[in-house]
Amino acid sequence: MSLSQDIKHKTIELGFDLVGVTDAAPIDAEQAKALARWLESGFAGDMDYMHRNLQKRLSPAKLTEGAQSVIVVGLNYTPVHFHEGRGTRDSRVRGNRLAPAEAGGRGNSGEHRASRIENRPSGRVANYALYEDYHQFVKERLRDLVALLNLLVDAEFKFKICVDSAPLAERALAVRAGLGFIGKNHMLINPELGCQIFLGEIVTSLKLRTDEPIAADCPGCCKCIDACPTGALRGDGQFDAGSCINYLTIEHKGQIRPELAEKIGDRLFGCDECVLVCPYQKDAPACANEQFKFHGDRANLDLHEILNLDAESFGARFGDSPIKRLGLEGLKRNARICLANAARRC
Repeated sequence: MSLSQDIKHKTIELGFDLVGVTDAAPIDAEQAKALARWLESGFAGDMDYMHRNLQKRLSPAKLTEGAQSVIVVGLNYTPVHFHEGRGTRDSRVRGNRLAPAEAGGRGNSGEHRASRIENRPSGRVANYALYEDYHQFVKERLRDLVALLNLLVDAEFKFKICVDSAPLAERALAVRAGLGFIGKNHMLINPELGCQIFLGEIVTSLKLRTDEPIAADCPGCCKCIDACPTGALRGDGQFDAGSCINYLTIEHKGQIRPELAEKIGDRLFGCDECVLVCPYQKDAPACANEQFKFHGDRANLDLHEILNLDAESFGARFGDSPIKRLGLEGLKRNARICLANAARRC
């Protein structure tokens, strides 16, 4: 068995659903130009970090000395409560992807979310935030993978672990590593697991056998574009992050323009509309990683309770959640918007 195959099996044993390898060569020139045009058009909103370290973002080899390969992993986070049953983990690896699991029950739909809080205005939370903070969870398991690599490889090697923190075009690398393709919702889509996938990377000086991109796309389908509440997914293929509800309720730190705030509806933290309508997501198996803590009670949060939180109670309730990154004042801002929208609907 080659070192690359050994790594893949170890990765699946650690609880990941997808794994692939690509080289550390720079991102394709056309993709680099597209990113530059996107930034110049102002579609990044006030995410100033997107403009920094652009050369590093385009060239993973700049992240660690002597980098030759990038190991890309994926973790399915389709919530269990959208299914009557659970997907089951299959230890076999088909090429660079986990062999298809037996999916139980129905695919994702808003009607399968946790029920609303009776007679109390509540705000919806995006699926990814129903789990413990994935940054730490994925990073810890990538550290475990590096420890296993040290046992498999005699020579010393350099590495850098990245989980949505380093300047890295991770979706482009995931495509190159064969984990999926970029859909019209600008998400990585795996034909078997859908588009609710957390990514992590190890940039390493090890020379590994690389994988090929998969042949799949979403021709003729515009469901995500039609479903986007604010039109952030534009018909010309561009993505206006500055008007995306995910960006507005999570990344944006200031006040939200009234015409956009109204379209937020009851979305307290994030938005899943472009994911929920994706045909690839319909039959995606539920997350089967028992170690990845799931908090279904966070799917809908009492808005008045949010407004009554103080710093201590906020930390106690959301200390292990991606919601913590938003901060108490940001969450209260969103709660006030949701309450105003609820009053407008009455």
